[in-house]
Amino acid sequence: MKELEMIRAYYKPMQSSLGFNGTLQSNILYHEVTPAKAAHNFVYCFWQLKTLEPLKNDFVYKVVSDGCIDIFFEHNHPAQNFVMGFCKTYTEFPIGKSFDYVGVRFFPSAFPILFNFNAKLLSDKSTELKNILPDLSNWISKSIYSEDSFNGIVEKLNIKLAEIIRSRPLIYDSRFFKALQIIFEHDGFLETETQLDADLSSRQLQRIFNYFIGTTTKSFSDVVRFQYILNKKSTLANKEDKLFYLDVGFYDQAHFIKNFKKFYGVTPSEAFR
Repeated sequence: MKELEMIRAYYKPMQSSLGFNGTLQSNILYHEVTPAKAAHNFVYCFWQLKTLEPLKNDFVYKVVSDGCIDIFFEHNHPAQNFVMGFCKTYTEFPIGKSFDYVGVRFFPSAFPILFNFNAKLLSDKSTELKNILPDLSNWISKSIYSEDSFNGIVEKLNIKLAEIIRSRPLIYDSRFFKALQIIFEHDGFLETETQLDADLSSRQLQRIFNYFIGTTTKSFSDVVRFQYILNKKSTLANKEDKLFYLDVGFYDQAHFIKNFKKFYGVTPSEAFR
């Protein structure tokens, strides 16, 4: 559907490269794989986070705000599968000294459209998938094996998602996508009360964003702006560019840093060091 094609064209949700205590770890692997064509407009990526050898200390994985909904599971224990909704701040997961997590990152609005589920019910928390999509949870439990390679798991997930996409009526509101495109075109830097001309009242707009995204237009726009900053990190890392924060709608550097820490957990200089 062309509306979801629009999201992929505009939006690249990035995740943190920082791990335990805000530092990189050479014995931890994180990578992303683009989905096959059938799921291309629904799924941003399949991802894997795994240890290459047991760690000396428990690992705390930092998930930054990206506006997406993820399904994830432990490769060696696929029956333990979960769904993580929209988060308005960064989130930390203590996951031990040895792990191998695999996940599916859905574009904003794709999960509610595909599964006809209210995104607001998932916001700011991780929920067992069996309580949300029992059939899909059961399929993961029975179809994913510990001996499968990551590429093998991705192939299975691509086939399963293609089946689901073909079998479901896709219910959406074009006015919602009109508002979404305006937010993306402004890189999240706009007055949502006055600039979202989408033929919806303010109350209708908030209700529809809560359903498809899991939060308000303002909160989602703030995350889009934050993600725009992540994608522009080379500009931000240039210390000579002291006025970058003005370009993304902040009146002073202190406000910019405080806002960034809310979504990332550390300051911009620490993140892009």
